[in-house]
Amino acid sequence: MKRNLWVGLVVVSALAFTASASAHHSFAAQYDADKRIEFEGTVTRMEWMSPHIYFYVDVRDASGDVTSYAVEGGAPTRLYRQGWQPDTLQPGDTVSVEGALARNGSPTVNASTITKDGRRLFAGSSNPDDATND
Repeated sequence: MKRNLWVGLVVVSALAFTASASAHHSFAAQYDADKRIEFEGTVTRMEWMSPHIYFYVDVRDASGDVTSYAVEGGAPTRLYRQGWQPDTLQPGDTVSVEGALARNGSPTVNASTITKDGRRLFAGSSNPDDATND
């Protein structure tokens, strides 16, 4: 009985570690530092949770088509130190985003900076080569 309990604990611990490790990825695994992008759009949703925040921005092109970008920021604790709060971005806010696109071609961006109401904020990029990364 004790052996089964021990094996069960080891399996549960391994699964928990695997889930945590897969949730936190390296920049280079998901994003291409050479595929820089800048856009302006409207925030539609904000997710303030670990390990990284995400916010979603709808961008309308010249023909009226909308692309919805998923924008990854830094860890909430890191962004707090940069002056962010969970309500820094709200649905309906207009923002400009600078960052790196996902390698897989999806509209996913690792943000370097965002600009809102003329105020430029470090977005917590995990790009180790980003000049704004502290």
